[in-house]
Parts: sequence; structure tokens; C-alpha cells
Amino acid sequence: MPSLDGTAEHPCRVGGRRKLSTPRLRAGAPQRAGLDPVELGHLVAEAHALTAGERPWAAGVVVLAGRGPVIAVAEAAGWAVRYASHDPGTGTGVELPPAARVPATVATPFDLASLTKLFTSVAAVQQIERGTLGIDARVGDYLPEFHAAAVYGVTVRQLLTHTSGLRPELPLYDCPDDATRLDLLRASAPVTEPGRYVYSDLNLLLLQHVLERCTGRGLDVLVRDGITRPLGMASTGFGPCPGAAATEDQRRPWAKADRGMLRGVVHDENAWALGGVAGHAGLFSTAPDLAVFCRALLCGGSYGPARILGPDFVDLLFTPPGLGFALDQPWFMGELAGRGAAGHTGFTGTSLVLDPATDTFLILLANTVHPRRRPPDSGPRARLATRLARAVI
Repeated sequence: MPSLDGTAEHPCRVGGRRKLSTPRLRAGAPQRAGLDPVELGHLVAEAHALTAGERPWAAGVVVLAGRGPVIAVAEAAGWAVRYASHDPGTGTGVELPPAARVPATVATPFDLASLTKLFTSVAAVQQIERGTLGIDARVGDYLPEFHAAAVYGVTVRQLLTHTSGLRPELPLYDCPDDATRLDLLRASAPVTEPGRYVYSDLNLLLLQHVLERCTGRGLDVLVRDGITRPLGMASTGFGPCPGAAATEDQRRPWAKADRGMLRGVVHDENAWALGGVAGHAGLFSTAPDLAVFCRALLCGGSYGPARILGPDFVDLLFTPPGLGFALDQPWFMGELAGRGAAGHTGFTGTSLVLDPATDTFLILLANTVHPRRRPPDSGPRARLATRLARAVI
């Protein structure tokens, strides 16, 4: 928030120390946030362009950007539901009649996909803060029946930093029952040398089991009671979420399961096979709710009177190489990267970036997989982030 002379303030800090109670988010003009309205105008125009044409980047888009406690951009474009199905013969979507389509709004929930990993990571660091989980403890200490991870000495830190060596995923969606899925997870051993970065959904799935074992509560309960309820994120939770933006006409051979057009149920096939609650995917949320999540982390773990983490443990999340959060990745953070920006992307078209150096945040929710998945393209994510970086006065 700018001072009266037009310079930006950081209301989470007073004399270098964080306030005990932080200002809540509010909508405001870009100038009140110390942001250039011209650059933000370009950001909004580019967001709308992402939904234009016969083959848009996404059917629908919601973008929300701010600095300090001020939300300077909250914009929706396109459709939450545009297509009835995908036609493999023409390679295009079968559009619904205009009256049957559902426009995207700023309040539309989206399938977050891998942004779920951020919430699982925060839940883990909460337990580290409380002393119920050791960051360098071995997974086998909590889950001795996960014999492959135990034999190789996989640690909690390695799960959080994707350095366990575990393969990217397993075909849990092809297993006939829950017992077979669990056996497959228990037998999964590292395929590369531990310590080397290999992005893997299995890391967060194992972390989910560790958290549930050491707390005696399900991941959905941990996220609700430890994060979303204290922060007032009433529109965030694991599915089903009937009003969410549609995702994919999920059919083989382009997908891994035959489920038809999906709306309000998790897109990720493994998360679906696990009942919709998984450490790597399954959450639904809105852009305003995610702004609160970003704001809390930028303010050292607090939002209003609520505290979900202590400042030192938020710093731990963002200490290189990052716990769950990716740090300074220009491929989706654009020019926000370089000074400690943190965030993540999701396969369905979502992304989140927060930059402690400038006290800014950018949320992009989109259904790029509607009506069918395609090769990933993070260029639009990076371009929007660059617009925000250039808007900082």
C-alpha cells in the first residue's frame, strides 16, 4: 500500500518486524497498491486474449493480482463451461449452445491440480513447527510398511524438495482396488540417486501418508482445520465441487481413464482413483481465496488475527530449494523470478506466484484442459507475471 507521497509501504512489517495482526485484503485502484495502471491494463487485456478465438489457450480464465493488502486486478474472461465433449475426428471441441454455456466469474472455483501440493507442504511444515514431524526424519520411521522408502532412507525433506529419487507417478488409476494401490505405493523405490531433483507426485502422496500417520487425521481435515478455516477460505476444499469450471472430456487414448466430461470432480486420474483427496491434487478453490493464502504467506503466516505458521517457518518454506514451493522459475514466473519469488503451476491451467521482494502476488486460474488436454504452454503464465513485475512502482 503506498504512503501519502506515493511510495509503496509493506504493511506486514513495522520497523523490520512483522505486525501481530495483518490488514485484510481489499479491492483498490492500482495506484493505491503502488502499481502502474497502464501495465495492469495490458495484463487484463492479455488475460482476455487467452480465451479468444476458436482454439483459445483456455476456455475460461480468472486472473487476480495485488500488492500489499490491495487487490488491484480481479478479472474473469471466457467460459467455465464451453464444450459438451471433444470430437477426436476434427480435433476440436463440440461447443454447447450459447444459452447452455456457463461464463467464468471471479468467484468460479477451479480444479487446482498440483497447486494442492502447496497446501500439503504447508500442512507438513505446520507439523514440523509443532514438533510432531521431523524435517530430516526418515519416512520409514513413520511408515515402516512402506518398505522401499524405508530401505533407501528417504526423508521428509527429500519428499518436500522432490529429491527422493521416486519416479514421477504410478498407474494407480489402473489398480483394481485400494489395497492394490497401497501395495504399489509401498513397493515404490527410488529410480534415481536420492538427492537429485526429480519432480514426482509420489513425493506428496507419501508425505500425505506420513502426515496422516503422525497426526491421526486425514489430509482433508488437516488442510481444513489448519489452513482454510482459520484463513476464512470458505470456497477451498477437496471435491466434489459441483459449481467448478469444467475440465476434460477424459477418454483414452489421450487420457488415462474413460470418465467423460468432468466438472466438479478431480481431473487427475490418480487423485480420482484415491477418492479425490490426495497430497498432489484434488483441491478446488477460487482466486479470492488463493489471494488470502498468498497474503498470509507474504505476511509471515498471518492474516488478520489468524496465524497458520510462524514467520521462521514461512521462511523455511521459501529457503532454497523451497519446500513444496518452486523458487525463481522464469518459465512461469516471468520477470517476477530472480529475488525469491515462490509458487507453483497446475496441470489444469492454474498457477500462483508470490514475490516477497515486492510484496506482490498473481493468481491465474484457467481450464486449459477443457475440452481436452494438450501439450503444456506456460508462456501466458510468464507473460502475465512479467506484466505484474513491470507494474511495480
